[in-house]
Amino acid sequence: MKRLVSTYLMICFFSFWTYAQEEEQSAEVFLEEYTDEFQESFFEALKQKGIQNYDRAIDLFLECKKMNSSNSVIDYELAKAYFLDKQYIQAQEFAIEALNAKPMDFWYLETLLRVLEKQGNTISVIQQQIPFSNNKLQENLAVFYFKKRKYEDALKVLKGLGNSKFATDLTLKINDSIQRINEKLSATTIVKNTKKTVENKDNPIAQYQSQIEELLLKEDYKNMEVVSKEALDSYPLQPYFHFAYGTALNRTSKSTKAVEVLESAIDYLFDDTSLANKIYAELSKAYTAIGNTSKANEYLNKIKTGL
Repeated sequence: MKRLVSTYLMICFFSFWTYAQEEEQSAEVFLEEYTDEFQESFFEALKQKGIQNYDRAIDLFLECKKMNSSNSVIDYELAKAYFLDKQYIQAQEFAIEALNAKPMDFWYLETLLRVLEKQGNTISVIQQQIPFSNNKLQENLAVFYFKKRKYEDALKVLKGLGNSKFATDLTLKINDSIQRINEKLSATTIVKNTKKTVENKDNPIAQYQSQIEELLLKEDYKNMEVVSKEALDSYPLQPYFHFAYGTALNRTSKSTKAVEVLESAIDYLFDDTSLANKIYAELSKAYTAIGNTSKANEYLNKIKTGL
């Protein structure tokens, strides 16, 4: 018996590194209780799965299931084989069957959750088909979410477990992880902002653009007109400054002049669809303001949607 179990574990270990490199612990199968035919089919199925011949592996595991329909390990192996073969509906069916047989097994639950994820689903869609209220299953679910860094989902599960030692310990670990992530994000944001400030100091075009964008957000078109005119005079080849000045003119009831400036911006555009769309939209508004609906529609139709 020990030799057979050892062989099974060695095959699983080989499969572990060969095709998935995933952390996994296979349940032991006490094959001495089964016939030679069962053992032969089972080991051959593991071999075929290990070399990624999933169709053959599935057929062999199904033969084993016919010989012993109540063995949860066969359901577990079928779930994994179907999953690797991208047959997720069948994988889900056998994963549920395995978990119902052994609801406290972490690896059975993990396989089911991975199958659900591949289909864009969560455990909530099959909650009624498994012993979801089982405490150990809930603990395993929280651990799974923790390992996947889905901290909010893990905390929701832990909340339902009350003040148990397990829930308290894992909650502390999660909160610590969240704090470290937030600290890293804060540090990254500071570095980025500092870098942007330094870059802007060394780049007058970027300085003008930042200033204009801030005024645009505030809808301070009067000051935007002054700043964008100054920027355009200094850098007449920059299409953004033509757009900004034209927009400021249009928003301060100088639509005729705005049309002239905005149309000149088009001459300086080069492979910038986003800016082109903004210019066309503003030109459409300017032409509408001066009563030329034909030109307004013409520019409106130039806008490329979906960008």
